[in-house]
Amino acid sequence: MAEQNESKMIVDDNEPTTFGQPLSNFLLQLEDYSPTIPDAITAHFLRTSGCDAKDPRLIRLISIAAQKFISDIANDALQHCKMRSSNSTSSHGGSKSSKGSKDRRYCLTMEDLIPALAEFGITIKKPHYYV
Repeated sequence: MAEQNESKMIVDDNEPTTFGQPLSNFLLQLEDYSPTIPDAITAHFLRTSGCDAKDPRLIRLISIAAQKFISDIANDALQHCKMRSSNSTSSHGGSKSSKGSKDRRYCLTMEDLIPALAEFGITIKKPHYYV
């Protein structure tokens, strides 16, 4: 209870701040933020992995960390896709105009996702055939 009262204090510019105040302010901001991954899904996966988190702020913090992890992987895969497509257009003569490459739509493929995940230590092997 003392932590909640301390985190809701308004700090004057003249008053020295404690080490816990930035963390308290961050936890207060977590209450208003809704991450892409819902709290119910994060809580479910935490329970199935053996962690029963009761604090909703902790669940929301883990949701934000998972969202950041997924967005980093997607961004790296996009960069791989752009490099692969620019290499393929330059090897074919590069006859496309610069405006045509601006409007290009990208598709997430396993060829782009595998090296992006490998940077994070996750290895995926595509099966030789699909049934």
